[in-house]
Amino acid sequence: MTTQLIPTGKARRTGVPERRGEPLVRRLVLRAPVYVLLVFAGILALVPFLWMVIASTHRTSDLFVTPLPLLPGGEFWQNLGRLQESIGFGQVMLNSVLVAVIYTAFSVVVSVMCGYGLATYRFRGRGVLLGAILVTMMIPMQVLLVPLFQMMASLGWIDSYQALIVPFLANAFGIFLMRQGFLDFPVTLIEAARIDGASELRTFYRIVIPVARPQIAALIIYTFISQWNSFIWPLLMLNTEANYTIPVALNTMIGLSRVDYSGLMLGSLLATLPLFILFLVFQKQFVAGLLGGAVKG
Repeated sequence: MTTQLIPTGKARRTGVPERRGEPLVRRLVLRAPVYVLLVFAGILALVPFLWMVIASTHRTSDLFVTPLPLLPGGEFWQNLGRLQESIGFGQVMLNSVLVAVIYTAFSVVVSVMCGYGLATYRFRGRGVLLGAILVTMMIPMQVLLVPLFQMMASLGWIDSYQALIVPFLANAFGIFLMRQGFLDFPVTLIEAARIDGASELRTFYRIVIPVARPQIAALIIYTFISQWNSFIWPLLMLNTEANYTIPVALNTMIGLSRVDYSGLMLGSLLATLPLFILFLVFQKQFVAGLLGGAVKG
């Protein structure tokens, strides 16, 4: 009795024994230019950040010599002390964290609830309302500065944190992002919860929110970064140095005749750390949230 070997995979179709390792090598050769390009782009993206780290450890006079310093210096603590003395960096960092956290918390709640309502509820004028929300994204911020300033002045909110938080709680991009994410939400889960007697709020917090965590994480990162980096509006609203946020405080270090570049570099470096930590914490959810509505099963 003879034993017949049954080929598998590619060998079954072609009749040629499969060589292990050859497809992997071929893929690596074909993708090598892409990998090289990505590495080169990554290095270019890191160069400004690396220069900021190096410049923050040198004196300002050392940054204008030839050749430029390529290694960290020994002036980090001196620059940090001068930064704290000139703008009270610890206080402005605390101010920025306070404003960004409060704004992010309330804005995300508003965006999630509005996006959920626009995606799941059927009512007259829903399309018109969505269109009006999207139109607001096309209005430049510079057009809104004067009327918003007059509104804040009439409310007595000048030089207050509520002026930085309240006017922008309804974020059009956040509402649109959550609405797109909720379009793929299985409506059968909501209907089953309603049949079981769950209220709308209970259904929203116990069923909808856990499923939408990736989109919410992406919205948290976007909202926090936008508020953290906001400059023009806080510059108009805040008059007291003790209330300054980081962008406004760093702007005061730019004088007419002298600029403390080392202090600016160090302040900018320390200001990016919360954003870096936030992205590391929500990295997987952020990527999943941005790609959640791109692929439909």
